Amino acid sequence: QMPAGIPVHTFAIGRAGATNAALGAAAILALTDAALASRLDKFRSEQTRKVLANPVPGRKGKRR
Repeated sequence: QMPAGIPVHTFAIGRAGATNAALGAAAILALTDAALASRLDKFRSEQTRKVLANPVPGRKGKRR
């Protein structure tokens, strides 16, 4: 555990971890880049839409 003031980003290994690391870096850069912040917001909204449209992986359009 790191002391206060030493933030640590940790991510899984593999493709999912690399994707999440890139999104973490983009979120940091978006703090000072309005265009990037807008693109990141759009990406996250689309991801949310996809999850809500298919809440049970492997069962398209079906709810539990």
